[in-house]
Amino acid sequence: MRQSARSQIDPFIVMDVMESARAAEEAGRDIVHMEVGQPGTPAPLGARRALTDAMGQGSLGYTVALGLPELRARIAQLYADWYGIEVDPARIVVTAGASGAFVLAFTALFEAGDKVALGLPGYPSYRQILRAMSLDPVGICTAEANRYQPVPSDLPDDIAGLIVASPANPSGTMLDKAAMAALADTAQARGAALISDEIYHGIEYERRAVSALEVTDDVYVVNSFSKYFSMTGWRIGWMVVPPDHVRTVERLAQNMFICPPHASQVAALAALDCKDELEANLAVYAENRRLMLEGLPKAGFDRIAPPDGAFYVYADVSHLTDDSLAFAEEILEEAGVSVTPGLDFDPERGGTMLRFSYARSTEDIAEGLRRLESFMKSR
Repeated sequence: MRQSARSQIDPFIVMDVMESARAAEEAGRDIVHMEVGQPGTPAPLGARRALTDAMGQGSLGYTVALGLPELRARIAQLYADWYGIEVDPARIVVTAGASGAFVLAFTALFEAGDKVALGLPGYPSYRQILRAMSLDPVGICTAEANRYQPVPSDLPDDIAGLIVASPANPSGTMLDKAAMAALADTAQARGAALISDEIYHGIEYERRAVSALEVTDDVYVVNSFSKYFSMTGWRIGWMVVPPDHVRTVERLAQNMFICPPHASQVAALAALDCKDELEANLAVYAENRRLMLEGLPKAGFDRIAPPDGAFYVYADVSHLTDDSLAFAEEILEEAGVSVTPGLDFDPERGGTMLRFSYARSTEDIAEGLRRLESFMKSR
């Protein structure tokens, strides 16, 4: 049977790396996972208990397409608590993970063939989803001097959209309020829609992350329960959209997804009130970050931009290799540590970069660093 040209997108390399690590574990090897951006903790206890209670009370059927009204209201409260801004719950769209939000956003905002700018290095699925939707991703080669974040002078003139991410994947770097405002103003001046990926908000260290909603309402903000709320497999996220876009997104959501998973919405509502457990997780990430910034240079990975948030370190390994995929395979085979080659995040420069995730337990991170140091000394 025929296959569409637009379906011929690149693989998500980190998923292939995960499969190689799984195969190694199945063969009896002990692998330390530094490849995947997934918390090593389960969903908060309160979230799990809420779902257990809901399952005992009756069926979990369809909800309205935009999500449970009580969940949308509670997410609106989060913006008041975290950023001191008022968001109308009517503007909040609960989605099947941040991935579902991107599908809705790209469909609502762009016509086939439109050019959408995004920073490189950056989350690879932006590019692949855009291509699968007959859109044209325009990669911006960001500078290390700008901590791998785009600046207004980087933006092409003929774009229909701009995606920013802060904290970013894979670098963990953030945009401050002035930098966010400058990008928002430049996008607006060029008639480009702004999409702000904020799924790592809550995982910040020395300063808090800035939401694009603090500088403009003319934006699609995407967030998720996957990272700070430790609910990756529950596939639940949300968007905040301009008031005059709500009905457009609602019609798309009705037809594309019917509704987000009811069970996950129940759990997500409870997770929003599990602050103590979530802050304890954050304390683990902070300690892991300290260990990484101390241990990676000892292992020879000393060309890094210290992350402001998320749970990644993006390292320049050009002094060690120009083939990060082969290098990652060597590290997995020889050291028993699974890391992600930079090719996922930057097709042009990624051959000389590696991403290290520190989302697992502190014990895992310490062991991984020990293995990396031993491997590099003997290499």
